[in-house]
Amino acid sequence: MALFVVRHHHSAERCPAQDPYTGAKFLNHLSRSNAIRYGVQIQGEAVVEAEHSLYLIAEASDENHLLEFMQVFQEIGHLDILPASTWARVVAGGDSAAHALMGESPSVIDPADACQQAIDAGLVVQRAHPLNCETLIPALISGAMVPNAHFYVRNHFHIPLLDPSSFRLTVGGLVERELSLSLNDLHNLPLQTLTVTLECAGNGRALFEPPIEGEKWTLGAVSTAEWTGVPLTEVLDLAGLKPSAREVLFRGADSGAVAGHIGPVRFERSLRLDQCRGAELLLAYAMNGEPLPVQHGYPLRLVVPDWYAVASVKWLTGIELLDGPFRGHYQYDKYWYEWDRDGEPVREPVTLQRVRALITEPAPAHQTPRGDVAIRGVAWSGSSPIDQVEVSVGGGDWQEANLLGERRRHGWQPWELIIRVPEPGTLAARARATDLTGQTQPERAEWNRLGYGNNAIHQVDISIV
Repeated sequence: MALFVVRHHHSAERCPAQDPYTGAKFLNHLSRSNAIRYGVQIQGEAVVEAEHSLYLIAEASDENHLLEFMQVFQEIGHLDILPASTWARVVAGGDSAAHALMGESPSVIDPADACQQAIDAGLVVQRAHPLNCETLIPALISGAMVPNAHFYVRNHFHIPLLDPSSFRLTVGGLVERELSLSLNDLHNLPLQTLTVTLECAGNGRALFEPPIEGEKWTLGAVSTAEWTGVPLTEVLDLAGLKPSAREVLFRGADSGAVAGHIGPVRFERSLRLDQCRGAELLLAYAMNGEPLPVQHGYPLRLVVPDWYAVASVKWLTGIELLDGPFRGHYQYDKYWYEWDRDGEPVREPVTLQRVRALITEPAPAHQTPRGDVAIRGVAWSGSSPIDQVEVSVGGGDWQEANLLGERRRHGWQPWELIIRVPEPGTLAARARATDLTGQTQPERAEWNRLGYGNNAIHQVDISIV
């Protein structure tokens, strides 16, 4: 196998990132698993967004195989393929993008390996890179914790691979004492374990009409786990907060190119200080009794109970106290409900999970014997515990289901209803939940531009034999 360096450049007008679907097509084409089909192994890549340039280090048996793989890029711009020995002269000459490509960069998980692991675990892969996968609804049947391997995965960039021996969580900004905490330091602080349901704000986006750009989540971007870690308040108290501190910024190690921004963008989110003080926020280092898996934020992640999971920053490396609102990309540009009402734009931030019930069994494809039929599922809400779940079968009246076990504050609530079905046929079962604040699911969730918070009543067609 010979080593090559590829340089691709296109004009701003032809940039595939202008259209999310075209951009996704090109990103998925560059996945390691797809490259292997062409006899190509990608060893590294770098993007210079302001220049609309892409650089690759790749191995191939000959240049023709590499050219065939890169043909889609040649169609939208200029392409250079050079032997690595020739490219070494470019690096020596001071090309900054080439130095970024050839030099030190944060380690990341091979996207092809991460994708294959997800497929092997039975997840539904929505996108290979960045890796985004849904949990199969049957995995939710027990209503208990979702095993780590089956927990849904949401990423915006490459999955970073952090060295636990050198890992540090820095705490700075408007604090009395700046901190640099190792994993041992964190393990020596008081711990807490919470059962928390995490749900992607875009869960159910594929069910909106008309269609909305973004990840085409159906209903599997939700899972529940037992999280163990340090209460955030312990670390904030250790640092000591200055009186002017108003907002807490959480910084992840993952970063990458984002349309409209020059240079890489870090994944960062913030919460008001009062939101942090009044909730059981965790700096989690364990999940379901095991070390945090890398795809879920190893070695440390924030877990924000009751909020949509965008707030639960993974690969957490920094906390900064600010005196005012943070306006980063994933805080200000994304994760807002946006509506057009009476010709006026209306905007509201995505925060607490909306109340929702899912039917987990019987599965739509399963043939269920007539007689006593158990309809089961889970329900959750970010505002308060679930008060009741109602089920309508075959267009009939709503019947109250039984809530199983104690009411859960931060995790989903299992429920079931046993009905008698004497005759074969297909029945439509619908489920809706109501929480203790009185919020209930709508027939249809209000359409919004970015496709967040779709908590419409869930319906499953049950086949009775």
